[in-house]
Amino acid sequence: MHRKQTVDKSRYMETERVILSLAALAQGTRLDVFRLLVAAEPDGLPAGEIARRLEVPHNTMSSHLGILSRAGLVHSERFSRSIIYRADLDALRATVAFLLKDCCGGRPEICAPLMAELSPCCPPKVASDA
Repeated sequence: MHRKQTVDKSRYMETERVILSLAALAQGTRLDVFRLLVAAEPDGLPAGEIARRLEVPHNTMSSHLGILSRAGLVHSERFSRSIIYRADLDALRATVAFLLKDCCGGRPEICAPLMAELSPCCPPKVASDA
């Protein structure tokens, strides 16, 4: 009797997703767009405003936003005549987590200093009692 073997492609798919994300961010304007959209969270920005702020022609910006969208790093939503773009922070988190988990191979002596380096950059917001 011949048994059909199944192949777990989840690791391959995750690797491909990370490669696509990193490739999208490996260009100056797209990195600037992503940084701008992260800073604009949770409201996002219209495509025209992104182009204006970064002084990039609209057709060029459209191409950059398309690449970031296909990489899963940004999402868009139409409001009236505008398309609002938002950074996908879950996609960023997944990319960074993949790099840490995969590259460190579960070795705390490698991962701990990297995690410690990331922690002070983004302290949680504390609600004021005002």
